[in-house]
Amino acid sequence: MGMIDPKVIENVCIEIIRKAVIYLPDDVKNALKTAYDNEVSDVAKAQLKAILDNVKLAESIEAPVCQDTGIITFFVEVGASFPGINYIEKSIINATRTATSKIPLRPNAVHPFTNKNSGDNTGHFIPYIHWNIVDGDSLKLTVMPKGGGSENVCKFKMLTPADGIDGVKKFIINSVLEANGMPCPPTIVGVGIGGGADISMVLAKKALLRPLNKRSPESQIAKMEMELYNILNETGIGPMGLGGRTTVLGVNIEYAHRHIASLPVAVAFNCWAARRASAVVYGDGAYKVYGD
Repeated sequence: MGMIDPKVIENVCIEIIRKAVIYLPDDVKNALKTAYDNEVSDVAKAQLKAILDNVKLAESIEAPVCQDTGIITFFVEVGASFPGINYIEKSIINATRTATSKIPLRPNAVHPFTNKNSGDNTGHFIPYIHWNIVDGDSLKLTVMPKGGGSENVCKFKMLTPADGIDGVKKFIINSVLEANGMPCPPTIVGVGIGGGADISMVLAKKALLRPLNKRSPESQIAKMEMELYNILNETGIGPMGLGGRTTVLGVNIEYAHRHIASLPVAVAFNCWAARRASAVVYGDGAYKVYGD
């Protein structure tokens, strides 16, 4: 099998960045529509209508659904036999630069010491790439442009095993209460439990990628997701923090086994503009783009 042209990978990355920043996934749009239909507060209903109108307008003029196109993060699942594995990182970086100028994206990548903006959404470790090596000869790329408002309220805490699941729930609820209207609710809440400090936050971010219509395959966790969803929507924070029935569109939980002496928990937020898009590039160079 011959090598794949790096331009193929680059063009696919540009396409999914464009799809992610302009078109919300169907599960997110459907959740927003359901929230609008179920709302009784005039103020909250007006906020949800503005959001839905914004989504429709973005699609019609093919412009980003939010001006904050975020920090670009890629989740890469690559087959060990994929014929182009050494091109992936460079292609992602080049695609981010091109997408910034062509879509366009707001330049958000700033050096933490000099405050100098790179101007093209690239920099040291940015776009950030999460790698996963699997069997096969295909490449799955998922992009998550994540805005600053939702990122700024992410929380991590090292609980003790004695705190148990009740302590985990309390921390999640308090994190949403503390965030209040800052992450532009209704939000999606991703939770990572276990592993270590770094592992739990990666799990929380990955949880944000799971479609809202898919619960955890483990019944105990799926039950906890729905329990938290109902509790958080009883807080009354509501759309944009102005009150209402819908504070969260969903709660997704992922976990890893933990050390016997620690219980790390991370809570990651996505605002209502929960952007994601994926593509699979096959070993022969063919590819398929999809929203979830």
